[in-house]
Amino acid sequence: MGRGGMHIEEAVKLDFKDVLIRPKRSTLKSRSEVELSRKYVFRHTEETWEGVPIIAANMDTTGTFEMVRALSKHKCIVAMSKHIKPDAFVEFLKKNPECAQFMAISSGISDADFAILKECVAKTDIKMLCLDVANGYSEAFVAYVKKVRKEFPKHIIVAGNVVTGEMTEELILSGADIVKVGIGPGSVCTTRKQTGVGYPQLSAVIECADAAHGLGGCIVSDGGCSCPGDLAKAFGGGSDFVMMGGMLAGHDESAGEVIEGPGGKKRKLFYGMSSDTAMKKYAGGVAEYRSSEGKTVEVPYRGPVDATMYDLLGGLRSACTYTGAQKLKEMSKRTTFIRVTQQLNPVFNAHEAK
Repeated sequence: MGRGGMHIEEAVKLDFKDVLIRPKRSTLKSRSEVELSRKYVFRHTEETWEGVPIIAANMDTTGTFEMVRALSKHKCIVAMSKHIKPDAFVEFLKKNPECAQFMAISSGISDADFAILKECVAKTDIKMLCLDVANGYSEAFVAYVKKVRKEFPKHIIVAGNVVTGEMTEELILSGADIVKVGIGPGSVCTTRKQTGVGYPQLSAVIECADAAHGLGGCIVSDGGCSCPGDLAKAFGGGSDFVMMGGMLAGHDESAGEVIEGPGGKKRKLFYGMSSDTAMKKYAGGVAEYRSSEGKTVEVPYRGPVDATMYDLLGGLRSACTYTGAQKLKEMSKRTTFIRVTQQLNPVFNAHEAK
């Protein structure tokens, strides 16, 4: 329904908070029987990848070498910050060659970004490239994906962000192996507030996964997870990978100094890559023609990231046992979502022991 070109979609679109996963009969006796590792063969390249399909976001605070050391032990990927220099990659991989398979080189779409990307690829054995812009709907981005695919025909290309099926198909046909899905769901993203643009993350995942899988492509759900159950919902909705930023912030492996506040409470800085903080750091400030679409927060210091990873992976294994999925690969086939009005019983939230 619309007037003058405007259109309203009446169908309900869902976020992670709008659903729960219905339990089903299971033959599994223990969470330890669940296999979280997956092996992918990609549409455009002969490269394969095997591991647990969780990706640390390519943000300054989470896309770090320290995070790679920690997450590679769990066979998870880190999409590196695009501001890391090629020589830093070389130095790190000299000492940690086994980590290359769990790293992705990130790139924007400028000529300077492309030059750095080529240098990184030439100097390392990293096979995954993450082409990242806030708005994956631009013709310039599609052209860049084609350019990178032509230059690097044997590399795995992750590209985004988008939230609809037709653009997912466009990026896959242009050379992407994995499409990054999500506009505005991130914990330090303010795109929805600043622009009014976005899409509920679970519906975006379901629709984009359907489009991608029809062409032999994959998707990664990027943003919107606030607890281990949200990862289960993303995988249940058909996502092949899940990317997280905020859930991995505040750890020893996250960039930034520990800040000690009132009462001795320790915190670490976490900021969006379109925030004032990021733009002042890399562009000298926010340009007059645009606004900041990210925020800067102080998150509680959480110690080593290993404890968080065990919590995330344990929750994921448990979700698989509740749905009868012996392998993570089976999760989407075993998932039935039920719409709900409440996720948790909040009666003692204010009294939770820390």
